[in-house]
Parts: sequence; structure tokens; C-alpha cells
Amino acid sequence: MDFVAQFLGRRLSYTYEVVELVPGERLVMRTADGPFPMETTYTWEPEGDGGCRMTLRNRGNPSGFAGLAAPVMQRAMRRATTKDLARLKGLLESQ
Repeated sequence: MDFVAQFLGRRLSYTYEVVELVPGERLVMRTADGPFPMETTYTWEPEGDGGCRMTLRNRGNPSGFAGLAAPVMQRAMRRATTKDLARLKGLLESQ
């Protein structure tokens, strides 16, 4: 699947391949094409009154300039992901 993101003012395009799928529990995707190799894992666990906790983990091995800027990128990715997930939670809970 193709994915486009805005990050640090740049447009990044990735192509992911699904490498593991356990419906309702776990999804693991890896980049087949993109600026640097990355793996994204989503897990879902039941929580409380019919709710669900989703956990997202991104792992990557940036090289070149991205490798030098990795500590800054890590903090920026964490902030962007937290913001995106809060927005998603708000959308889901408003329905």
C-alpha cells in the first residue's frame, strides 16, 4: 500500500508491504520503497467497557543525512504521532 506523510515540512512517500496480520490483534508493515527502511507495528488489546487500546511502534534505520538527524527526527516523529493519534481518538469518540 502507498502512504504519503508530511514531516518537518517535507512530503514523504512510502510503499509498505504487510508482513504480518493477526486480525483484531496485530498488523506489521515494512517499507518496500521510501526514504529509509522502516517497520510499523500496530497492536490492539481489549480494554474496559468494550473499548480497545491501540499501540503503534515505528522502527527504522535512517542513513545519510537522516541518520545524522536521527535524534531530532525521533522527537519530531513522536510528537507528530502523538498528535495524529489524539486526533484519531477524538474522531472515533465523537461518533
